[in-house]
Amino acid sequence: MTEKKRILKLGLPKGSLQEATVRMFKKAGFYIGISERSYFPSIDDDEIEVILFRAQEMSRYVEDGILDVGLTGNDWILENGSNVVRVAELIYAKQSMRPVRWVLAVPQDSKIKKVKDLKGKKIATELVSVTKNYLKENKVKADVEFSWGATEVKAAIGVDAIVEVTETGSSLRANKLREVATVCESTTQLIANRKSWMIPWKRDKIENMALLLKGAILAEEKVGLKMNVTNENLKTVLAVLPAMKKPTISNLSDPGWVDVDTIIDEKVVKYLIPKLKRAGAEGIIEYPLNKVIY
Repeated sequence: MTEKKRILKLGLPKGSLQEATVRMFKKAGFYIGISERSYFPSIDDDEIEVILFRAQEMSRYVEDGILDVGLTGNDWILENGSNVVRVAELIYAKQSMRPVRWVLAVPQDSKIKKVKDLKGKKIATELVSVTKNYLKENKVKADVEFSWGATEVKAAIGVDAIVEVTETGSSLRANKLREVATVCESTTQLIANRKSWMIPWKRDKIENMALLLKGAILAEEKVGLKMNVTNENLKTVLAVLPAMKKPTISNLSDPGWVDVDTIIDEKVVKYLIPKLKRAGAEGIIEYPLNKVIY
């Protein structure tokens, strides 16, 4: 009798997070191929089956056991009230490496200036439950209706305010909307079904996936730097050099020189390299990183 093949069912978000998620999995070491019409992408791991679902629905499918593990926003876990295992917080979004915000917004010429001004008003949003809880916490009674999309437009043609997700605020500004308050922030979460989490091989597989994804995200805004430094200049160079950990220093074949290797934030490289050069570093090489694992 042949042994049943082990399969971990992984849900990936279809839509705005899809491209960023596939790219992050590639950096983590998993190649995912998505054909235009299929909801079942390929993956280079025989023990994983990938299914595409909307982020809004993902936590429900994970909770119900249709999926063993999935990625979705914390906003939709809260909205659905899903009882799942939160395996890892993965801070990335469609356009940036920071949390997204759900904001309360009104037309620029609206008299609404603060949350209390929404008493008795009509609000449109996809995030109905979270918005109602937010209003309750602020002791405001308002009519919250579900929006099927194009929420920004509705503020101009029938509702008093909207609650919509934003990364940069550019869409709100383009639609002549003004932020009143932040209802909540949200990050991408790797979540697991509670029964699946109790199965040792599935838990190992999920935890390994989380480790690699976190390493890929941590590496996203960092680079490696290598340089050659004389022993005479080493102290000066190290004083210039920031590091996540202490730099690795290796002897070269020439006894008067060492190799210095470190990891830094990419945003500071353009300022740092000229300083390193002036401090005596030579043969400076900047290189990209796929993963950073502690």
